[in-house]
Amino acid sequence: MTTALIIGGGIAGPVSAMALQKAGIDSIVYEAYPTGADDVGAFMTVMNNGLDALRAVDAEQAVLDQSFPANAVEFFSGTGKRLGEVPIRGGSAGAHGPHTITRAGLYRVLHDEMQRRGIPIEHGKRLTGATTTSDRVVATFADGSRAQGDLLIGADGIHSITRSLIDPEAPKPRYTGATTLCGYATDAPVDPRAGVYRMIYGKRVFFAYTTAPDGRTWWFVNIPGPELDRQQLADTSPGEWKKRALDLVARDKTSASAIIEATDTEITGSNGYDITSTPRWHANRMLLVGDAAHVAAPNAGHGASMAIEDGVVLGQCLRDCTTIDAAFTTYEQARRTRVEQVVATSARMGSTAIPSLTKRIIRDLVLPRKFKKGPRNTASWLTGHHIDWDTTMSSATG
Repeated sequence: MTTALIIGGGIAGPVSAMALQKAGIDSIVYEAYPTGADDVGAFMTVMNNGLDALRAVDAEQAVLDQSFPANAVEFFSGTGKRLGEVPIRGGSAGAHGPHTITRAGLYRVLHDEMQRRGIPIEHGKRLTGATTTSDRVVATFADGSRAQGDLLIGADGIHSITRSLIDPEAPKPRYTGATTLCGYATDAPVDPRAGVYRMIYGKRVFFAYTTAPDGRTWWFVNIPGPELDRQQLADTSPGEWKKRALDLVARDKTSASAIIEATDTEITGSNGYDITSTPRWHANRMLLVGDAAHVAAPNAGHGASMAIEDGVVLGQCLRDCTTIDAAFTTYEQARRTRVEQVVATSARMGSTAIPSLTKRIIRDLVLPRKFKKGPRNTASWLTGHHIDWDTTMSSATG
């Protein structure tokens, strides 16, 4: 039986492992961190298409149980003027719209699912190299250990080691010019309606928040500035982040200042990156999935959903193709156009000035344009994407 070495235990890695298991392929997940991946203080949305992909591997309900829905987006200017509200629909692929969950919560759900299904994971395994032969791949780790299998799946994130092993000339992630802060406020004086995202386009900064079912306010703000390395991010205290955020929203007449003030120590920062295109997704017996293959700025909120889709489609390709090389080629053909369009869409959203937008353009930002070649009455090309596990992937149909 084929055995896959999966490098990375964030999102793409565990989903790939579940999809491979459903396809009859064994795998072992190797996670660099002792207990979990980095950036665990952040939160994210899993979109309808991500939930649809999870449904294909019977993992949707586990995520729904640990998240809460987002039903609408409400827009405000920095003066406090309400610009409009747009409902978020689930799309044709399923009944669920976006769901909000902490990154740590999503990791925990996916790891619990792997454990329940008997999929092994080894922590403290940072990949340093890999060698391939005609029928095997051998991975080496920083602790001196080695592992061998039939293929290696690089799900090791934005700063992927696997990407550089496949192609030493691969492009580096581009810093987008902003650090995203995620915070959690208790007793903030805001509209208590749960399940609505409020997006504020202030004079100096973009700020957004939503209310969780327990009444806490989850917020994020994009702070422009130079790129910070891992140590600088870790050394910046919540108090420092709080002061910087307050300075940037001080001139706005919105609820942003009150929300930040109501936040105590639960603030974390992470850099924003993207890669327009990664030329080589696979070589020999190694392949990239998730952020290792394609990095989108966080503006469109689809990073997690794209990683989930990747893992499921890869499982289908390995199930249906007669060779590993054919499976890798089919996977890339099935995924590249879609994910690169997401990267481009997210970049455009990050550079758009909201105060002058009409309600139609605001709607298009939340529910992006349909494929030009698709039927006029289909759901959004982005959120309405559907993966049918029973579809044969002997050609690029995903």
